[in-house]
Amino acid sequence: MELYEIYQSHPYISTDTRSIAKDSIFFALKGENFNGNTFAEKALAAGAAYVVIDEKEYQLNDRCILVKDVLTALQDLAKHHRAQLNIPFIGITGSNGKTTSKELLHAVLSRKYKTLATKGNLNNHIGVPLTILSITNDIEMAIIEMGANHQLEIEFLSNIANPDFGLICNVGKAHLEGMGGFEGVKKTKKELYDHIRTHNGIAFVNADDINLMEMSATVEKKEYFGSNANARVSGRIVSSDPFLSIEIKLKNDAQFTSINSQLVGDYNLNNILAAICIGDYFEVPLSEMIAGIESYAPSNNRSQAVKMGSNDVILDAYNANPSSMSAAIHNFVKLNASNKVMILGDMFEMGEESMREHLAMIELVHQLKFEHVIFVGKDFYACKKYEFQFFETTEEAKDYLSQNKPTSSMILVKGSRGMKLELLTSELNG
Repeated sequence: MELYEIYQSHPYISTDTRSIAKDSIFFALKGENFNGNTFAEKALAAGAAYVVIDEKEYQLNDRCILVKDVLTALQDLAKHHRAQLNIPFIGITGSNGKTTSKELLHAVLSRKYKTLATKGNLNNHIGVPLTILSITNDIEMAIIEMGANHQLEIEFLSNIANPDFGLICNVGKAHLEGMGGFEGVKKTKKELYDHIRTHNGIAFVNADDINLMEMSATVEKKEYFGSNANARVSGRIVSSDPFLSIEIKLKNDAQFTSINSQLVGDYNLNNILAAICIGDYFEVPLSEMIAGIESYAPSNNRSQAVKMGSNDVILDAYNANPSSMSAAIHNFVKLNASNKVMILGDMFEMGEESMREHLAMIELVHQLKFEHVIFVGKDFYACKKYEFQFFETTEEAKDYLSQNKPTSSMILVKGSRGMKLELLTSELNG
């Protein structure tokens, strides 16, 4: 494979001329509003050794490699590179918690192995190939996060990454629009289990999750985690106000061991147990695993606990769907604070279920007797009910908060990334 030989001499991939790595290969990808081929000359001038294009008119010299389709060439190159790598590949997917699980697992495995994990949310048809192509010969373990918003996407990504091990964090009401409802979500996520089964791999399964137990039934090799004492690792919550403290016990251990995390939310118990289960399988010492978990602090608006003036803010504005929002709300109920404020933003990609799911969140908040609630977004606004505050846009909510700044409060900020609720934080420093 000619392109692979070039890659071996220039093992750096660039897709954006604003951040060209010297001596890299620039892949001229196309998007809805841009044609990467038009940046070929600029990429070479910026230091790229080669550019990969799919329009002949941009073939300026022999450093311009003409292919039928740039994206397919990138994916095929990643697939070929993966085939040369004889290291464990762990595939992670799920409706909620993929990134947290990935980061926790990376924190655990890195205590013993040189581990590479998906950066940020590079978990799609472009991000997965880029992650694989960043794996160098000194890497001993790879953790590949795989996201999906339509059916067969996990199957497609699994065929590129070819994971030997698989973890599905959970299945919930996410990307309902592209998946065809909740059953479509289950079918899509199960594609990872199907790949693991047909390639004689091992699945790490939450024994407490009825859906995952059902979906993994045909996988021959499984390792379990959960509350069951027969699982490879079991655990229980000690406290979560606001940070999660748990006790875990490996199958053959006589007693429980404490872990004090920097994570917010009871729902992170399973993410920690998954990381410990996989780490134990790969023989990472328990003391090292605990050190890895306790050192991990979430970032990028993912369940971050932040002190803002007199307020304690739980900033969880990176993603939202009915499953994760319901979990965040129920967790917020348990936190000990005299004055609580919730700011909830629209959940995207709900399709025909959108109005029903947004109304269900309003009803949930009402049933739980929360008084100080701000709903933000067109879908919440269309369902407005009860004496809560409703705003169609984040800017309108920001204007309201500038005049009505909460003080001495615990505040939950939860919504889909597209709502940009983090813009409200300037008004929460009360």
